[in-house]
Amino acid sequence: MANTAVKIENLVKRYGEVIAVDHLNLTIREGEIFGLLGPNGCGKTTTINCLLSLLSYDKGDIEIFGEEITPTNYKLKSQIGVVMQNVAVFDELTVSENIDYFCGLYIRDKALRKQYVEEAISFVGLEHFRKFYPKKLSGGLLRRLNIACGIAHKPKLIILDEPTVAVDPQSRNKILEGIVELNKRGATILYTSHYMDEVEQVCSRIAIIDQGKNLALGTTEELKKLIKKSEIITIDILTLTEEDLSAIRHLPHVYEVSFDQHKLTVLCSGGQHNLIHVLDYLQQKNYSFGYVHSELPSLNDVFLEITGKELRD
Repeated sequence: MANTAVKIENLVKRYGEVIAVDHLNLTIREGEIFGLLGPNGCGKTTTINCLLSLLSYDKGDIEIFGEEITPTNYKLKSQIGVVMQNVAVFDELTVSENIDYFCGLYIRDKALRKQYVEEAISFVGLEHFRKFYPKKLSGGLLRRLNIACGIAHKPKLIILDEPTVAVDPQSRNKILEGIVELNKRGATILYTSHYMDEVEQVCSRIAIIDQGKNLALGTTEELKKLIKKSEIITIDILTLTEEDLSAIRHLPHVYEVSFDQHKLTVLCSGGQHNLIHVLDYLQQKNYSFGYVHSELPSLNDVFLEITGKELRD
């Protein structure tokens, strides 16, 4: 079994009467990409700031690689790389100089630092932009620079908070490929995003939190088993009667049926042959139909059912 990279036990953080983090427990294993999801104001940022010892907290314990994290535990902090949502680079420094500065906070040896800077530039694909100033970079390239500054010193734990916000598809793919590659090279990654497809694509386990509490934890497939919806069937058909809709509603595992603008939508819970049952009924009634689609629930469906909220930027 993998060693523990991050262990948060019974974490409580209050702002006056407001409880931002409410007895939160999380364990992140070494070598995994761990997704942390939640609606705005759910306590994600507060949890990360407590984890980095940037905030004091009212109760609980936080360990990173088996050591207690404190504001002055610089040796432990040197093993952490942080890429926050807001880009944090110096406009007065070039791409290369920015990376060198942030890497220099941890790597004193000049020759080694030079090597690490070059490797970070290559890793994020900024070879042709090393002498550019940040103001000359596109949003996607600026995000890549932000990541390079956070990972140049080769940290064992990397915290990525919304790293692909407002970037072009090419840069987004480059960033996601980079995250997977960092993980393959041995980094443990804590990843937050409002893009569910990204989380589903790269994360090995996911925690969903709201109001500072852990609501659900598991792999994507494990989380999908927690919700009622297991299949969404849509069929283009010209007309259906109320009697038809009632009959379909009483088919095995069907719990909701709607018909609007010539589209039948059937929501199912459990079962393996739901589509066959619906099509059999329509064929028995001699109905002609067009496009047929069966879709398994997405991580977004899981999030909506568990939290009751939309995940927005």
